Amino acid sequence: MNTQEQRGTTTHAEWGAGHPHLLITFEDTRLVHEITDDETRIGSGDDCQIRLEGIAPLHAVIRHDGHDDYDLEMVGPGQTSANIAKAAEEEGRPVETLHTGARFTAGDWRFVFVRDEFADHGRPYGGRLGGEGAHQRRQAPRPDYEGEGHTGAVPVIAPPVEQPPDAPAV
Repeated sequence: MNTQEQRGTTTHAEWGAGHPHLLITFEDTRLVHEITDDETRIGSGDDCQIRLEGIAPLHAVIRHDGHDDYDLEMVGPGQTSANIAKAAEEEGRPVETLHTGARFTAGDWRFVFVRDEFADHGRPYGGRLGGEGAHQRRQAPRPDYEGEGHTGAVPVIAPPVEQPPDAPAV
Protein backbone atom coordinates (compact mmCIF):
# COMPACT_ATOMS: atom_id res chain seq x y z
CA MET A 1 0.00 0.00 0.00
CA ASN A 2 1.47 3.37 -0.92
CA THR A 3 1.32 6.41 1.36
CA GLN A 4 -1.50 8.06 -0.62
CA GLU A 5 -3.66 4.93 -0.33
CA GLN A 6 -2.86 4.69 3.37
CA ARG A 7 -4.07 8.18 4.18
CA GLY A 8 -6.61 8.74 1.43
CA THR A 9 -7.38 12.43 1.16
CA THR A 10 -6.52 13.49 4.69
CA THR A 11 -3.52 13.94 6.93
CA HIS A 12 -5.52 13.08 10.04
CA ALA A 13 -4.87 9.76 11.69
CA GLU A 14 -5.31 7.96 14.98
CA TRP A 15 -4.20 9.78 18.12
CA GLY A 16 -0.40 9.97 18.32
CA ALA A 17 0.13 8.11 15.02
CA GLY A 18 2.98 8.87 12.67
CA HIS A 19 5.98 7.90 14.79
CA PRO A 20 6.73 11.41 16.20
CA HIS A 21 10.38 11.78 17.18
CA LEU A 22 13.28 14.20 17.47
CA LEU A 23 16.61 14.00 15.68
CA ILE A 24 19.16 15.54 18.05
CA THR A 25 22.69 16.54 17.06
CA PHE A 26 25.74 18.16 18.63
CA GLU A 27 29.15 17.96 16.95
CA ASP A 28 29.62 14.21 16.23
CA THR A 29 26.76 13.10 18.50
CA ARG A 30 23.58 11.88 16.79
CA LEU A 31 20.55 10.86 18.89
CA VAL A 32 16.94 9.91 18.17
CA HIS A 33 14.27 10.41 20.83
CA GLU A 34 10.87 8.78 20.31
CA ILE A 35 8.11 11.05 21.63
CA THR A 36 5.80 8.73 23.54
CA ASP A 37 4.64 10.94 26.44
CA ASP A 38 2.14 13.79 26.31
CA GLU A 39 4.82 16.04 27.81
CA THR A 40 8.53 15.80 27.00
CA ARG A 41 10.90 18.03 28.99
CA ILE A 42 14.29 18.91 27.51
CA GLY A 43 17.12 20.15 29.70
CA SER A 44 19.99 19.16 31.95
CA GLY A 45 17.78 18.52 35.01
CA ASP A 46 17.04 15.09 36.45
CA ASP A 47 13.29 15.48 35.78
CA CYS A 48 13.76 15.82 32.00
CA GLN A 49 13.06 12.98 29.57
CA ILE A 50 15.80 14.35 27.30
CA ARG A 51 18.82 15.19 29.48
CA LEU A 52 21.66 17.01 27.75
CA GLU A 53 24.72 18.75 29.12
CA GLY A 54 25.33 22.45 28.56
CA ILE A 55 21.72 23.68 28.62
CA ALA A 56 19.35 24.96 31.32
CA PRO A 57 17.87 22.48 33.80
CA LEU A 58 14.57 22.96 31.93
CA HIS A 59 15.22 24.42 28.50
CA ALA A 60 12.16 23.43 26.43
CA VAL A 61 8.94 21.47 26.68
CA ILE A 62 7.07 19.61 23.94
CA ARG A 63 3.40 18.98 24.68
CA HIS A 64 1.08 16.68 22.77
CA ASP A 65 -2.05 18.85 22.71
CA GLY A 66 -5.74 18.00 22.53
CA HIS A 67 -5.73 18.50 18.73
CA ASP A 68 -3.05 15.80 18.27
CA ASP A 69 -0.36 18.37 17.49
CA TYR A 70 2.99 18.64 19.23
CA ASP A 71 3.71 22.14 20.57
CA LEU A 72 7.15 23.45 21.49
CA GLU A 73 7.52 25.90 24.36
CA MET A 74 10.99 27.39 24.72
CA VAL A 75 11.83 28.07 28.36
CA GLY A 76 15.52 28.86 27.78
CA PRO A 77 17.11 30.74 24.88
CA GLY A 78 17.28 29.14 21.47
CA GLN A 79 16.32 29.55 17.85
CA THR A 80 13.21 28.05 16.30
CA SER A 81 11.97 27.69 12.74
CA ALA A 82 8.91 29.77 13.66
CA ASN A 83 8.54 33.15 15.29
CA ILE A 84 7.20 32.16 18.71
CA ALA A 85 7.06 35.79 19.91
CA LYS A 86 4.84 36.69 16.94
CA ALA A 87 2.58 33.68 17.60
CA ALA A 88 2.27 34.75 21.24
CA GLU A 89 1.28 38.25 20.16
CA GLU A 90 -1.10 37.28 17.35
CA GLU A 91 -2.58 34.01 18.62
CA GLY A 92 -2.01 34.28 22.36
CA ARG A 93 -0.03 31.01 22.23
CA PRO A 94 3.68 31.29 23.11
CA VAL A 95 4.42 27.98 21.36
CA GLU A 96 5.37 26.61 17.97
CA THR A 97 3.24 23.80 16.57
CA LEU A 98 5.76 21.29 15.31
CA HIS A 99 5.38 19.72 11.87
CA THR A 100 7.88 17.52 10.06
CA GLY A 101 11.10 19.45 9.51
CA ALA A 102 10.57 22.00 12.30
CA ARG A 103 13.92 22.91 13.84
CA PHE A 104 15.04 24.43 17.10
CA THR A 105 18.18 24.80 19.20
CA ALA A 106 19.06 24.66 22.89
CA GLY A 107 22.64 25.73 23.54
CA ASP A 108 24.77 24.00 20.91
CA TRP A 109 22.26 21.15 20.53
CA ARG A 110 20.14 21.06 17.36
CA PHE A 111 16.73 19.37 17.13
CA VAL A 112 14.55 18.40 14.16
CA PHE A 113 10.98 17.19 14.65
CA VAL A 114 9.82 14.33 12.42
CA ARG A 115 6.37 12.78 12.06
CA ASP A 116 5.11 10.64 9.20
CA GLU A 117 3.27 12.86 6.74
CA PHE A 118 0.04 10.82 6.82
CA ALA A 119 -0.49 11.87 10.46
CA ASP A 120 1.11 15.34 10.47
CA HIS A 121 -2.17 17.31 10.06
CA GLY A 122 -0.71 19.10 7.07
CA ARG A 123 -2.13 19.37 3.58
CA PRO A 124 -4.00 16.46 1.98
CA TYR A 125 -3.53 15.25 -1.60
CA GLY A 126 0.24 15.12 -1.40
CA GLY A 127 0.83 17.29 1.66
CA ARG A 128 3.84 19.55 1.57
CA LEU A 129 5.28 17.12 -0.97
CA GLY A 130 2.48 18.27 -3.31
CA GLY A 131 3.77 21.84 -3.14
CA GLU A 132 3.06 24.59 -0.63
CA GLY A 133 1.77 26.92 -3.33
CA ALA A 134 -0.39 24.31 -5.02
CA HIS A 135 -4.15 24.79 -4.93
CA GLN A 136 -5.61 21.93 -2.96
CA ARG A 137 -9.11 21.17 -1.75
CA ARG A 138 -9.66 21.47 1.98
CA GLN A 139 -9.61 18.27 3.96
CA ALA A 140 -12.29 17.15 6.37
CA PRO A 141 -12.15 18.48 9.95
CA ARG A 142 -9.92 16.70 12.43
CA PRO A 143 -11.36 13.79 14.36
CA ASP A 144 -12.87 14.60 17.74
CA TYR A 145 -9.85 13.46 19.74
CA GLU A 146 -11.23 14.99 22.93
CA GLY A 147 -14.50 13.13 22.43
CA GLU A 148 -12.43 9.94 22.16
CA GLY A 149 -10.99 10.73 25.61
CA HIS A 150 -7.69 12.31 24.53
CA THR A 151 -6.80 15.62 26.12
CA GLY A 152 -3.03 15.71 25.75
CA ALA A 153 -0.77 17.54 28.14
CA VAL A 154 -2.14 20.61 29.84
CA PRO A 155 0.45 23.36 30.38
CA VAL A 156 1.00 24.10 34.03
CA ILE A 157 1.26 27.80 34.64
CA ALA A 158 3.59 28.46 37.55
CA PRO A 159 2.18 30.81 40.20
CA PRO A 160 3.98 34.13 40.53
CA VAL A 161 6.86 34.03 42.99
CA GLU A 162 6.09 36.09 46.09
CA GLN A 163 8.86 38.56 46.88
CA PRO A 164 9.39 39.76 50.47
CA PRO A 165 8.38 43.44 50.83
CA ASP A 166 12.01 44.52 51.41
CA ALA A 167 13.42 42.55 48.43
CA PRO A 168 14.97 44.63 45.62
CA ALA A 169 13.08 44.70 42.32
CA VAL A 170 14.35 42.25 39.74
